[in-house]
Amino acid sequence: MHSISKQAKLAVIASEDQLFPDHNGFDFKNIQKALVYNKKKPGRVRGASTISQQVAKNIFLWQGRSWIRKGLEVYFTFMIELIWGKKRILEVYLNEAEMGKGIFGIEAASKKYFKHSASKLSRSEAAMIAASLPNPVRFTVKPLSSYVSRKYPWVMRQMNNLEGDPDIKPIISD
Repeated sequence: MHSISKQAKLAVIASEDQLFPDHNGFDFKNIQKALVYNKKKPGRVRGASTISQQVAKNIFLWQGRSWIRKGLEVYFTFMIELIWGKKRILEVYLNEAEMGKGIFGIEAASKKYFKHSASKLSRSEAAMIAASLPNPVRFTVKPLSSYVSRKYPWVMRQMNNLEGDPDIKPIISD
């Protein structure tokens, strides 16, 4: 396992799941918002998956949308939250998530985009990668897509806001 900078861990939490340290794998408020949005705009789908849910889906399940897969995702999310804990869930997420077309894991992304190990990612580099995560094939880091260009400064501001959080510190520490 490669070492991952605290910046990368913080950036992913800031971008993908700011309540990560506080929930049990499910962000019910965000799920409710997504249901309302999806009902209003049936042609567009807004997701509400937490980092834990994404790990459960990516490690144990298949891609796609079905009630069977969603039900299994709930089960696996509950189990990994119970057994692994937040630090391990974040580590697995950072090592398996797609971070560009055919690029899986923060180490591969760091080497591809910035020519160095994930342990050396700067704040802005980590924020760029994290900003691409809603759809890293479409929202590219290199070349820098307009979406990532707009979103990564926001991610950096969120990192500043969350950095001192006493619930986040132990999760991102080595």
